[in-house]
Amino acid sequence: DVVKGGLVTNSQLLLSCRSGKLTPSQVAKNIIAMLEDCDKSTPPLRAIVQWDQEQIMLMAEASTTRYRNKCTLSCLDGIPVCLKEEFKVVPYHHRVGTVYLGTQPETEDATVAKKLREAGAIIIGVSNMHELGTGTTGCNPNRYHKIPRNPYNPNHFTGGSSSGSAAAVAAGLCPVAIGTDGGGSVRIPASFCGVVGLKGTFGRISCHGSLPLSYSTVSVGPICTSVADAAIVYSILAEPDQLYPYGLKQPKATLSDMCAPDLKGLKLGVDWTFFKACDAEVLSACEKAVKHLQSLGASVVEVSLPEIEEARVAHVICILSEMRDFLQPDFNKHFHEMNLETRASLALASQFTALDYIKANRQRTRSMRFLQEIFSTVNCILTPALPCTAPRIYESDLLTGSSDMSFTVRSMRFMQLGNFTGIPGLVVPIGYSTAGLPISLQVMAKWWDEAVLLRIGLKLEQFRDQTKKPSIYYDILA
Repeated sequence: DVVKGGLVTNSQLLLSCRSGKLTPSQVAKNIIAMLEDCDKSTPPLRAIVQWDQEQIMLMAEASTTRYRNKCTLSCLDGIPVCLKEEFKVVPYHHRVGTVYLGTQPETEDATVAKKLREAGAIIIGVSNMHELGTGTTGCNPNRYHKIPRNPYNPNHFTGGSSSGSAAAVAAGLCPVAIGTDGGGSVRIPASFCGVVGLKGTFGRISCHGSLPLSYSTVSVGPICTSVADAAIVYSILAEPDQLYPYGLKQPKATLSDMCAPDLKGLKLGVDWTFFKACDAEVLSACEKAVKHLQSLGASVVEVSLPEIEEARVAHVICILSEMRDFLQPDFNKHFHEMNLETRASLALASQFTALDYIKANRQRTRSMRFLQEIFSTVNCILTPALPCTAPRIYESDLLTGSSDMSFTVRSMRFMQLGNFTGIPGLVVPIGYSTAGLPISLQVMAKWWDEAVLLRIGLKLEQFRDQTKKPSIYYDILA
């Protein structure tokens, strides 16, 4: 599972801890020094926005003792992780990217934070995010957050809304981070930052303890340095939670056939018209990656994704209507404390009517029916992850933020189907643009079939002959 010449993975950390070369306490000390360095660097990385040295060392020392006594709790014991600020994590402020929420330190963990603690992971802090998850750049100019930088080029955005989670993993601060995804918010930053991102099936991983911004489109998922790491985190987090009703009836999460030697018998669906709606450099890399999967025994089947534009518009109506409904009191009371972009998005959302929302949900039923038919003939659907590479940061963005609706719409192009219908999606880095920015491919599967995504993802990883180290990179094993 070691990425050739690449980023430190969970497995490398585990090997170091098990062999006694390093203890979780030593790794934690390295991370604390690096977090201090991140804050002082020019420009600051702004991946982790809240962290506490004492908390980190307490968890690390407990893990070190477990390793010494050979009674570790899971494959994540001693592994550094961070969680998006959308989750409640004791004792941090649950600000969700704002300046007005989370005025007091949190006293109760979100379900995913609780599970990570029970698995022995070291929570190194909470990560930056787009204010209230309302955008796809990660641009958040307010005083608590500032703009997280893309480790591959600090003059470019990370993508959002789980911006800090992807930046932290790409920069080597931790091999695992947790994000939420309502319109690509795990997969967009993972793709722009050249790491792996998994959006689980709707309801698969508990959202309890995260701010319920959009109840029908948001899924939780890991952002990791490798597909194997994403599989480990998924297997620990994916199960029913009594406090989260949407996932109670889910089938058991498995990793069946994940390590099969080839892809024989798998049918990969591609709608080429949809697939090709991207920049030339992205298209070229993604087409080669598809050929690589074919060379491993999979067959490519041409499919047609019907009413894709209708589905995209309907998704926007659903997510924005639900966010506007939930944030109505905030919009009235804290309007002047919100970023300009957030105000604009919520103002736009207020133009949708109940009729729009009903029609959008009728479209959802149609789109799910179409996908049911498609998945009776293929195992997955392939698309580029994003139509372009990470956009540039301009001086004005640092002061007033960025609001580019055409970019927001474009960046969600390949993402929305998964959020709208609840199917799972995995993005895997497959190469770089001539400017050195990451390019990724997306694999989507039928509801609850994350196992096939991970199986294909492992093989996609082999297509990338090297992982370029980002220009901002911290080696926590040093």
